[in-house]
Amino acid sequence: MKEIMVVIGAGAIGQAIARRVSQSKTVLLADLNSRKCAAAAQTLRDAGFTVETSQVDVSSRQSIQHLVQQATALGVIKGVIHSAGVSPSQASPATILQVDLYGTAVVLEEFGPHMASGGCGIVIASQSGHRLPALTVEQNEALAITPTEDLLSLPFLQNTAFSDPLLAYQYAKRGNALRVMAEATKWGQRGARVNSISPGIIFKPLANDELNGPRGAGYRNMLAKSPVGRGGTADEVAALAALIIGPEGGYISGSDFLMDGGVTASYWYGDLKP
Repeated sequence: MKEIMVVIGAGAIGQAIARRVSQSKTVLLADLNSRKCAAAAQTLRDAGFTVETSQVDVSSRQSIQHLVQQATALGVIKGVIHSAGVSPSQASPATILQVDLYGTAVVLEEFGPHMASGGCGIVIASQSGHRLPALTVEQNEALAITPTEDLLSLPFLQNTAFSDPLLAYQYAKRGNALRVMAEATKWGQRGARVNSISPGIIFKPLANDELNGPRGAGYRNMLAKSPVGRGGTADEVAALAALIIGPEGGYISGSDFLMDGGVTASYWYGDLKP
């Protein structure tokens, strides 16, 4: 049977991780934008990878279920890289929560029962989830284990996250890390692992939208005052993902890895402190 690496999101991070972890596997590359997906697939094929493509809308359970069916028809699923999402400058609060919070929960829920033993998933979250003030124990638990179809109805999201795209994004990305933690207990029953990575500002089109958008000055200030003093690259995210997915990461599951050049450290304890 073929071993399948499902990559959701044909952007820079998804492609970079695919290059690091998909040798001898078939990549099923999926994106909402079919033209972008086809171009990325051809780039990977030219680099020697075997690639199939699919169009997926991660805000739709039916669309994700179709992607799962396509993946299982191709072979056994050894990896899922979920890097698709929208940012505060790209979408409304409602769309951010639908895509980034609900959509990620559905991806985890639908792919978990089909993971092969020894398989691993990676969810790309964000440093923004680490800048959200502490939630209550009850709020953390709600984001982690509320039935997926009820997630967007959580009372504490109604009057806050639905009014501010940045806050919606922060709640969604905090929710991603918590959801991964909860789902790891289920994935483990199949001998599979799942973790999240919370990158900072990674130079790619989405980050460029933020750097050149209404919050651009703030993002540039983050980079200048961070301990590392720069943004990151998709290849650096891929290096961490390869460690987590590979045999050296076999003891890692249900964890979130913050990699932001120290921006969050500076936000809470350094020059970026509010």
